[in-house]
Amino acid sequence: MSNETKLREDICRFGRSLFERGLTPGSSGNISVRLDDGGWLVTPTNASLGFLDPARLSQLDSSGRLVSGDAPTKEVPLHTALYETRGAARAIVHLHSTHSVALSMLPEIDPRAALPPMTAYYLMKCGATALVPYYRPGDPAVADAIKGLAGKYSSVLLANHGPVVAGDTLEAAVFATEELEETAKLYLLLRGLNPRHLSPEQVKDLVKVFGIALPEHGEHH
Repeated sequence: MSNETKLREDICRFGRSLFERGLTPGSSGNISVRLDDGGWLVTPTNASLGFLDPARLSQLDSSGRLVSGDAPTKEVPLHTALYETRGAARAIVHLHSTHSVALSMLPEIDPRAALPPMTAYYLMKCGATALVPYYRPGDPAVADAIKGLAGKYSSVLLANHGPVVAGDTLEAAVFATEELEETAKLYLLLRGLNPRHLSPEQVKDLVKVFGIALPEHGEHH
């Protein structure tokens, strides 16, 4: 099995898992993976992540032109901007997961750190999460907002829209997106209850032991 064939099957396998667990309904959400030649595979427009066909995934060249497969997701500018600013990124997952979307709509959210340091695994998988303003789906202007983060964040919330997360593998991107969703759920469950978060000392210990790269202000809330 070639590497590209495996990546096509992995996109469909993870997409189906995310869909079946209710993490992105209907035809929402999209996944992309970088290829060794600089191009990438991405899920087609108006496609349900639960019913993807490996042979019909959109293949783009390094300049973003369609090479084969169905027409790509309208969120190509979003993916392109993350790849351009996160040099190590090999995969991107964008979902419309309920709790992450809800979090993105709350008035108190810090755009530099959408979630406080609630658990060790949130910091280990996501680092810090940025919040960018609302743009209509497919708006090329979202690319400028992503580029404005200067590659400091692998985990981003699009206001009133959903999470977009980059990883050095597809599995890492999926797992980080799931961790973000579960932490958003915790935040909503505990909102107003004055929960105990990780202390600055505990955060520093995690950063040191696991080599977590937090952007400036990322550990503060």
